[in-house]
Amino acid sequence: MSKAKTATIEVQGTVVTVLSGQREDYISLTDIARYKDSERTDYLIQNWMRNRNTIEFLGLWERLNNPGFNPIEFDGIRKQAGLNSFVLTAKRWIDATRAVGLVSKAGRYGGTFAHKDIAFEFASWISVEFKLYLIREFQRLKEDESRRLSLAWNLNRTLSKLNYRIHTDAVKAHLIPPEVTPAQAAITYASEADLLNVALFGQTARQWRDANPKLEGNVRDHAGIEQLLVLANMEGMNAEFIHMGLAQGERLTRLNQIAIRQMHVLTSTNLKALPGKK
Repeated sequence: MSKAKTATIEVQGTVVTVLSGQREDYISLTDIARYKDSERTDYLIQNWMRNRNTIEFLGLWERLNNPGFNPIEFDGIRKQAGLNSFVLTAKRWIDATRAVGLVSKAGRYGGTFAHKDIAFEFASWISVEFKLYLIREFQRLKEDESRRLSLAWNLNRTLSKLNYRIHTDAVKAHLIPPEVTPAQAAITYASEADLLNVALFGQTARQWRDANPKLEGNVRDHAGIEQLLVLANMEGMNAEFIHMGLAQGERLTRLNQIAIRQMHVLTSTNLKALPGKK
């Protein structure tokens, strides 16, 4: 979270702080807890972290997103979860497991912050209604930032290019992901990131690099807006599928079907939005 920028959003009368880095956003759990009980925010966060389901969720998130996560310390904490004597603070969790999903900050604007994935989970525990409003206001904040900041690409130019490309059926067909083969579904991929790559782009990151040696970056850097939107949706769905205990091959097949369906919807919507289209 180097060079994080501080912003605030108002959610049902509660001011919530958001720390925006170059790639990741962290939301104040302390502010979210204040919606429930402004006098006992630390207690609420600790109470949430005592829950075994919370520990499982935090551990899974770290395994998927943090190569430096300490699984041995995590197993020790998980075994204690649920006991009457079990107490867990954000700082202890961070220090013991080298977690990056939670951040404990001191000072005037301090408190406990969490990656947005985790913050939304905590908000669900506080209030499902509050979570929905939080997501809406957070999305509004990011949309506003997209309009004001200089991004890696200019949104208007990108949309214009997409609309022009979608004029042709050939390009539209190219945007729709291919169905995964039985052989692909049977392969165990090295990372969950490549699982999503195959589901959406039909190939792993290595396969894309081998096919495009002259292009800089990776397959996601060259994805269209629709593809990035679908990718974001798939990341959350994949986490849920993992919670459900689905095998990797089954998750790949399901995610691929979701990607195909959503890309059909998005490209069809763009076509209708073009001048002269009804």
